[in-house]
Order: sequence, then C-alpha cells, then structure tokens
Amino acid sequence: MAGAPPDAGNGTGRRVVALDALRGLAVAGIVPVNVIAFAMPGAAYYNPLAYRGDGPLDLALWTLAFLLIEDKFRALFAMMFGAGVAILLDRPARDRLRGHYARLAVLFAFGFVHATLLYSGDVLRLYAIAGLVLPVCARWPARWLWAGVVALVALHMAAGGYIAWGWLDYWWQVQTVPGTDPAPLAPAEAAFGGDPAALARGLEIGRETLAERIARRMAAPAAALLTAGLFLPLTLAAMLSGIALWRSGLLAARWPVERCRQLAWRLAVPALAALTSLAVLVHATGFAAVIVGTVALVWSAPFDLMLGIAIAAGAMAAFQRRGAADRLVLRLAAAGRMALSNYLATSVILSAIFASWGLGLFGTIGRSATYAVAVLPIAAMLMWSAPWLDRFGQGPAEWLWRRLSGARPRPVRR
Repeated sequence: MAGAPPDAGNGTGRRVVALDALRGLAVAGIVPVNVIAFAMPGAAYYNPLAYRGDGPLDLALWTLAFLLIEDKFRALFAMMFGAGVAILLDRPARDRLRGHYARLAVLFAFGFVHATLLYSGDVLRLYAIAGLVLPVCARWPARWLWAGVVALVALHMAAGGYIAWGWLDYWWQVQTVPGTDPAPLAPAEAAFGGDPAALARGLEIGRETLAERIARRMAAPAAALLTAGLFLPLTLAAMLSGIALWRSGLLAARWPVERCRQLAWRLAVPALAALTSLAVLVHATGFAAVIVGTVALVWSAPFDLMLGIAIAAGAMAAFQRRGAADRLVLRLAAAGRMALSNYLATSVILSAIFASWGLGLFGTIGRSATYAVAVLPIAAMLMWSAPWLDRFGQGPAEWLWRRLSGARPRPVRR
C-alpha cells in the first residue's frame, strides 16, 4: 500500500496529525529493507550470506533489520491502508462503495505500472485486491475484526507451515543421515541461499535495460501477481488490524499516552523474544537456505504483526507526547499525507542509483553500504513533502489517484 486513500482523516473533515505521522513512519520504515531488492539478487533480500553480506557489520545489520524492520513496517503500512479505508467508508458521501472500488482499480493500475517499470516487489496490486473485501469487514465489531485477524494469520501459518515442514524435515535428513541426496533442496537454495546459477541469473536481471525489463515482466504478468497473492492473508490481516485499531481509538489519537505504551510493551516483549529465538536459529544453522526461507515467510509472521501493532502503539504515544506542532511529527505527517507519492518516488530514486538506466550500481556494493543508501529516499521524503503540500495541498500521485478515480477535485493551494 502506498498509504491511505486520498484525504483520509478522522471522518469529520479534520486530519489526525499523529495518524498522518504514523503513515509517514511506515512509508519511511519499509525503505531499509526494500533497498536490498533494488541493489542485490533476490536471495540476498532474505539471506545476507547469499551475496556480499558476510562481514560482522553486515550480519549485525541483518539481525537488527530482521528483528525490528522486516515485515513489521510492511504490516504497519497495510494497517494504515485499512484504517484509511474505514475512515472513507464512514463518510456520509454518495456512492461510497463505487468510489472505493474506483480507487482500488486505479491503485491496481498504478501497481501494475510500478511493478513493470521499477519494483518487482510492488504491494499496490496486492493492496487493491485485499481492499475488495474491506467494505464487508469495515463495520464489524472489534471482536469480529480480531477474530478475522487470528483466522487469516492461522491460515497463512497452516498453509505455509505444511509446505515448510516438508522442507525442514528433508533438510534435517540431509544433515543427519549420511548419503541423503541434497538435490531436492535446490529450489530453496536458489531462492534463499547462495546457488551460483541463481545468483548469476539475479545479477543478469538486475542489470537488464529498461526495455528488457518491460519485455520480461510483460511476458508473464500473472505469475508475479500469483506470487504476491501468497501474502494476501497476512496483508488482509494487517488491514483488519488497522480498522480495529482505528475503531478502538488508538489510531485516532484518543488513547492516553500510558495506555498506548502499555499495549506497545505487552506486544513487543513476547514478539521480540520469539523473533530473537528465530534469529539465533538462523545464525546457528549458518544461514541454511531452508531455515532462512521458512523463518522469513512462515514462522516469523505472527510476531511480525504483533510487533507492527506495538510500533503503532508506541509511535502514537510518542507523537502525542511530542505534540502536533513538533517539527519531526509535522515532517512525518507531511510524508504520510503523500505516502503514495513517496512510495513511488522511493522506487524512482533507488532505481536511478542501482538500475542500468541510472548509475548502474546493482550488485556492486556490499550490504552495509546498501543500507546506508536507504537514507537518501528517507531524507528526500522528509524534506520535500511539507513544501510540496504547502504549495499544492496534495502529492502528485495522490492528485492523479483522485483524478482517475473520479473524485471531486480539491482546490490547489497557492
């Protein structure tokens, strides 16, 4: 998701600054992980040992990213979308549902173009698909929403765990039974390990021209969408969490600071304990491809969502304590109001650095340096969002989203 639908506020015409700031934190927080996808072959996204990431600093940074960032801010991003949809559906406007589905259609188109030209890991298409069912859920009572969250996470764990358990069982046989053929583990090694042929193919793809990329992506558009669809249950679970947290008043900045902090601690402590155990397992097995893949895609999932909610609660406490006039809160809020523009601009900036049509640095720098590059788009969104809003009132992508979905035009600020 690229943020909230256009003009999401508190349902009364007034924006919730803390919610905008949380959305800005979410769009900035996904950059340190997404930058790896722009800079290195696919397996390196999950496994630092797969490509140029075996130094002590590299491993330490991977561990911190796994514990605090990877999929936590992705979940937070989806929560913001869910909350934004709930806000818009609460408005007493005519043809609310028609407008919602028109926005989703445009969002899907944005995602298709984004995935084709810039970033294969685009989430806009996935958000557009998940958003189709949100009007059905938006008015559920809180207990139904949280039951839906639990059911969706359980579905992901059951389906993913069934597949993962077979991989893990065979991997264990390879480790403990002499003569066991490791060849069946080759797909896992290609996706999450250091398979030379897979890395070579990844480098070839990362260095292709823009025309070659478009041709490759257009040759099999459904395959990429199917892969993204595997994460549909978790994405929808995060969106329902966002709706529930909006309905409860947390995301509307109606909770006392201490209550926000208590929720943050109650969720963060067990989540971090479990994630630390998983990180230790990955390190102890020498970043074995099967372990890395199943931990990243299956076993960490419920704890990622728990920590994402904890981050939301902790951030709302911090924003309320600092006040709506605080300079950092205002910068984050401006970035959040332009979340779609900033999401897409991040891809443009990172592609200009790593793609062949830009500086062509794909595959040329190490993991630690790649993390450092993430500072550039984050700094850019914090610097340009407020001046742009002061001049135009909304981001360029938000303006185009409104225009194409048939929303009424907003007055332009001068």
